[in-house]
Amino acid sequence: MTNAADSLHPRFTYGDYVQWAGDDRWELIDGEAWCMSPSPTVRHQRILGALHVALSGFLAGKPCEVFLAPLDVRLPDGDEADEKIRTVLQPDLLVVCKPVRIDERGVRGAPDLVVEILSPSTRSRDMVTKLAVYEKHGVREYWIVDPDANSVAVHRLGPEGKWLPGRVLGQSEVLDSTVLPGFSVPLEGVFA
Repeated sequence: MTNAADSLHPRFTYGDYVQWAGDDRWELIDGEAWCMSPSPTVRHQRILGALHVALSGFLAGKPCEVFLAPLDVRLPDGDEADEKIRTVLQPDLLVVCKPVRIDERGVRGAPDLVVEILSPSTRSRDMVTKLAVYEKHGVREYWIVDPDANSVAVHRLGPEGKWLPGRVLGQSEVLDSTVLPGFSVPLEGVFA
């Protein structure tokens, strides 16, 4: 028996997702499809590039690996086969410290660090929906970058598996990471 809400908003799996044709980028959150268009702005890409360069330089020769979107991050609810997974995200930037999670399809399981850069079309989803999804699936650290406010909201997972009280860093501050001890980047350069 199908739920009336499901017939109005069909639910999809990764098995459906990989069959879709076209150039649009999509994400699935609990089976609901979200289009990732339009493409990011130039400012978004500059910020993304600055963070990627900082993380790449820091991680050189270390076991963790940094990736840029688009890369599928499959977040299973249990041990279901890939084709049955109902949450597939493409974070702007992600760091994975467990190589076993990386395969030819992307990443299966929670990255250690996720970065999302806000845009008008994704702001609410990144700040509310994905915040809850990343917590549920055990992402250890989540940075939400706001290009309009020149700030980064830092969320860190506590020992209970829930977000600790977040903190917001401004352009004049230095961003560091508990997931990557020793990493730091002045935000002034990121937002320049």
